[in-house]
Amino acid sequence: MNNRKTSATQADRRGLQTALFGAGLAALTAVYAPVSLGGATFKIDDTKWVSIGVGLRTSFTATEEAANAGKWSNDFNLDNIRLYLNGQIHEYFKFEFNTDCQTCGDGGEMRILDAIGKFEFHPMFNIWMGRMLVPAERREMNGPFFSAVYNIFGAGTPFEPADFNTTIRSDGTSAGSFGRDDGATIWGSFFDGRLQYAVGFFRGLRNGANADDNLLYAQRFAYNFLDVEKNPGYYTSGTYYGKGGDILTVGVSNQYQEDGAGTRNDPGNFRGTAVDLLFEKPLGNMGVVTINGEYKNYGIKGYSMASRLAGGGFAMFEGDAYDVSAMYLFPQKVWIGQFQPYVRYVNVDPIKSASREVYEAGINYIIDGHNAKIMLMYEYGDLLTKGLDYRSTASGDHVSSIKLGLQLQI
Repeated sequence: MNNRKTSATQADRRGLQTALFGAGLAALTAVYAPVSLGGATFKIDDTKWVSIGVGLRTSFTATEEAANAGKWSNDFNLDNIRLYLNGQIHEYFKFEFNTDCQTCGDGGEMRILDAIGKFEFHPMFNIWMGRMLVPAERREMNGPFFSAVYNIFGAGTPFEPADFNTTIRSDGTSAGSFGRDDGATIWGSFFDGRLQYAVGFFRGLRNGANADDNLLYAQRFAYNFLDVEKNPGYYTSGTYYGKGGDILTVGVSNQYQEDGAGTRNDPGNFRGTAVDLLFEKPLGNMGVVTINGEYKNYGIKGYSMASRLAGGGFAMFEGDAYDVSAMYLFPQKVWIGQFQPYVRYVNVDPIKSASREVYEAGINYIIDGHNAKIMLMYEYGDLLTKGLDYRSTASGDHVSSIKLGLQLQI
């Protein structure tokens, strides 16, 4: 069953719910509709259905310690545990409810990831309201479960406001979490699906610098030059493992919020612009070449450097960033999966501090597309030591890191 191509399961893997609630709901729908559409989709009548699912990402990381030559840190991490609930209550009305764990490695707590009411009646014009992904570059729209590489966020380009923090900060400010925010998005496509758009209005930064409760405006436009990508809503994927045909898609996204950075006494206007590209080509030998690339430019008008260095404000990144990766999926099946080696380079260049970079090489073992895969990677660079505090002027050390990741979902 292909979640990306059937309306009855169009967002199985993007949603979550608590395990108890999911099991109870599944049992209830089974009572009223004993015939399942397959997997965890339950049909109630000709227009009503409910689907449930689960996603897991867990990893082991060994990182060289810059201060102790020859010493390595070793960490096991539960990166994501997601429970999915999606449904349709009318031909035009659907819902999505997803959860994920916060601070998974410390016992964690379940948080609402998505809670979306959907009005979908025409390919050109649909409305989602609630808590959802803020339209942004492809990396954000892929999310961790549909990206081409495992460590897409841990060694990637700067965050958007909605994933700048996952809890309310000590100064009372917050701007969403996991790339999600409360708001509404209008999305659709034209020219037989080739031109895809998503335009959203969100709370953005609340409290702190945004004393006037200004909204955050977000837009994404993408054009499919070859085969049209088929995804639920305005979500995307970092690869289709050759099953999506010949793909060349270029996307442009932008986010803007007046008083979206800084402090109450020294606010600044935030703007984040990105261009992304996906090229994928199935070859005659059944192998698949995939290239992902993105460029970001962030700017803040206002919010003095003195205030930034003093800390305490909502300090978004300013500058440029690049992320490019290339991979090849071997056609031969080895045991139950296929090998996919890749290389990746990330460069982050803040306007007020030293640039940082990371080189990455890895190999993915693809068992069932995004549903089951094992990923092994080696990373080297000073982005691993400088991290995401772009106010820091420290030079940082180039260190090595090895990560082994497992992803499963249904």
